[in-house]
Amino acid sequence: MTEVRATARLQFHRGFTLDDALPLVDYFAELGISHLYASPLFTARPGSVHGYDVLDPTRINPELGGEAALVRLVEALHQRGMGLILDIVSNHMAVGGAGNPWWLDVLEWGEASPYAKFFDIQWRSHDPLLRGQLLVPFLRSDYGEVLAAGEIVLNLQAETGQLYVSHFDHRFPLLPASYARVLRRCDHPALGALASHFEALSKRSQARHKAKALQAQLADTLENEQALASLQNAMKSFRPDAERGFERLHALLEAQHYRLASWRTAADDINWRRFFDINELGGLRTERTEVFEAIHAKVFELVERGLLDGLRIDHVDGLANPRAYCRRLRRRIDRLCPDRHLPIYVEKILGAGERLREDWGVDGTTGYEFMNQVSLLQHDAHGEQLLTAFWQDVSGRSAPFLEEVIEARQLMLSTTLAGDLETVAQGLHQVARQDIATRDLTLGAIRRALLALIMHFTVYRTYVGVCGRLGDDQQFFQQALDGARQDLPETDWPLLEHLDRWLGGQPLRGQPPGAARKGRRKVLTRFQQLTAPAAAKAVEDTACYRSAVLLSRNDVGFDPENFSVPLSAFNAACAERAERFPANLLATATHDHKRGEDNRARLAVISERAEWYTERARHWLQLAEPLRTQTEALIAPVPSDELMLYQTLLGSWPLQLDEDDTAALQAYLQRLLGWQEKALREAKLHSSWSAPNQAYEGACREFLTRLLTDAAGVPLRREIAAAANSLAPAGALNGLAQCLLRLTTPGVPDLYQGCEFWDFSLVDPDNRQAVDFAARQAALSAAEDLPVLVQAWRDGRIKQRLIQEVLRFRQAHDALFRHGAYQPLRISGGQADQVMAFARVWRNTWVIVVVPLHAAGLLGDRQVPHIDPLRWGDTQIHLPAELAATELVSLLTPARLMPQQGCLAVQHILADFSLNLLHALETAS
Repeated sequence: MTEVRATARLQFHRGFTLDDALPLVDYFAELGISHLYASPLFTARPGSVHGYDVLDPTRINPELGGEAALVRLVEALHQRGMGLILDIVSNHMAVGGAGNPWWLDVLEWGEASPYAKFFDIQWRSHDPLLRGQLLVPFLRSDYGEVLAAGEIVLNLQAETGQLYVSHFDHRFPLLPASYARVLRRCDHPALGALASHFEALSKRSQARHKAKALQAQLADTLENEQALASLQNAMKSFRPDAERGFERLHALLEAQHYRLASWRTAADDINWRRFFDINELGGLRTERTEVFEAIHAKVFELVERGLLDGLRIDHVDGLANPRAYCRRLRRRIDRLCPDRHLPIYVEKILGAGERLREDWGVDGTTGYEFMNQVSLLQHDAHGEQLLTAFWQDVSGRSAPFLEEVIEARQLMLSTTLAGDLETVAQGLHQVARQDIATRDLTLGAIRRALLALIMHFTVYRTYVGVCGRLGDDQQFFQQALDGARQDLPETDWPLLEHLDRWLGGQPLRGQPPGAARKGRRKVLTRFQQLTAPAAAKAVEDTACYRSAVLLSRNDVGFDPENFSVPLSAFNAACAERAERFPANLLATATHDHKRGEDNRARLAVISERAEWYTERARHWLQLAEPLRTQTEALIAPVPSDELMLYQTLLGSWPLQLDEDDTAALQAYLQRLLGWQEKALREAKLHSSWSAPNQAYEGACREFLTRLLTDAAGVPLRREIAAAANSLAPAGALNGLAQCLLRLTTPGVPDLYQGCEFWDFSLVDPDNRQAVDFAARQAALSAAEDLPVLVQAWRDGRIKQRLIQEVLRFRQAHDALFRHGAYQPLRISGGQADQVMAFARVWRNTWVIVVVPLHAAGLLGDRQVPHIDPLRWGDTQIHLPAELAATELVSLLTPARLMPQQGCLAVQHILADFSLNLLHALETAS
């Protein structure tokens, strides 16, 4: 099997199954892809469109075609010398509903369930009313209201002899011993006799085994019609409309190992770890051997059978110990396939200055940091000051992005993650009480200091082991301590020193083994698992929807506090990746992105045309006056939301859209309305998911609808369309440059589904729309030259052709891109700042890559993404000495170029196409 050379990510669901991908294998092979990269394939919640809500990790999802379809797809891939990389979910599972047998068993048996330790449940809660119970926050409203409304219903599964209660789609099994409460109300003698046997389960050993036999006996008894009618009649007495039915059902529920509660209680009272703040995703204790083996059993089987050729680990930072997990996984995989290397990639957001640990045994990340690096490179620093001033002036939000993040963290930790914060605070309080020197520290003081500390974390988490906090972790923790000191009174500063020590400053191995050490290890783990969701919810899901200096800098894995970087920083990142993680994935679009890769590339042009944009946007704010609505509280939309909408329109306006095409505008409107709802609710300023402001949201919907479809919106609509089209050629050039960098810099290029054509998508679910692969297959077979396709650039074929040409070249020269060094090249001349060039070299094989930077001014008013060669003037690239007398051949154009005095003129390199790859395949040793 070939090593991973280029991947294509596909999102599988019941509308796009494994068998639907089968006819596309030849297409991807012709495109130059070596491995398909699949979203999670294990059985997920019915109708799941992403697969991360896994119900059964031991079975390929029947909705996707099941295991037989997987085998068919892999066989087809192997016939083309290709492979399959699988995204797996090790941190969490879907809970709630009625489909997860492990979760249902925990509900039924509590701590006696063999799966009780699979989920990260705090059975010894600080809330005495939850000791030994699981909070189940799935009710639509308050428990008493739902109970009285008859929305918690007692049910019978007669064929298995099981009793359970339900609430809409949620199933809650009853503890078998509590069946007696129902069976005693039956007038059938056989059922009355069974009641005492069920009741006795609470006093017997092996109750679980005996309960199965009793349930089978109950099922047999219920085959008698009189017995079944008797039980059904008895169950009616547990309805709230029956005399004392309310109290009776409540008493039955109180006898369970769980406590039903409103979904709103989860934020404060949750006693189990979730994925972020999602009640329907329960955290797993993957660090436990039996859990690790259970959730990976099928993965290991598929690896051993040769059906998998790589793994992608979702949300690695949610795990208790990512390093230990990755190393354990690597050891197991290497034992299963000793004759080949199976790569492991981790989904990891790297903060500013953070580097992936080399001792994890993984091949790299999924490439969010590369997406950020290219974005920073393509933003012109000269536009930052004007765009920032304009945003602050119009929106009224003057705080820098970092302050938006700190405010958002405080909000998250005080609301949706308050229960998780309380768990850590309570744990630290117990640690404090075990030491005479700290036993007087109060829970309130610890909670305040802990909140301040997490608010100032600059990374997702630390990775403290038994040896304590090491290396970069110490630096990041110190930054958080310094920030917390600015927020806390001086009297609380000594408490920060204690937190520093307890949370990794003092090695665990320095404490004697026992309960105290175990307690500290547990609270340290929960702390590290809390800072990650606090970061994600604050940055990606809140601050990125509150600040919009330029939305192309607001995306997953980005730090909008940084607007741009010099070319030297990008070159340094590429050289470091070549040295440390040469097989790291390189992504510019993902299933999680907030804006498509070409959407961001177009918006980046605004950084070069800041004055033009601010003048236009001020005019649009005036034109929009008749479209706004006065709600009870404010005029909608507020200026900040209006500016975000204008940027969203500029970035996503379809290239073929006519502002008078009613049908196309309606389709575009539906996409934008989905984005708008999410943006307003994620910002949590004027609306939210937990408390939607229908009046404000409705007014914003009306504004957008009138802008795109109403006669009153025509003037503004035409101006925005003209502005988007004005940005489009330079945006397309940025998109092509971004694409070529992904294909040629150190790492493995990853193509997100459909992005071989232009990608102007918005945040999910828009970025997971069905892909027209038929059109892409037809375009690939046409095989027109790139200079010709420049004239028809709007249909996207030019991007696909670029991808195919470079990936074919990579396939022919795999060692060059896998092992080759990265060498920036010096540029001189009048436009030296608007072009970059680098070499990849392996032994005697060289390639030179040249792409424009911040070239909107050079492009001018041209309506194609190609710069007039004469605009480059005397700009030239200085070649390495090894190439001073070597003819260089263009991969993308007919050009063959001979250096003059060790240099090549940019106007010759980019004469037919405004980016290029030159190769010299035979040089002197």
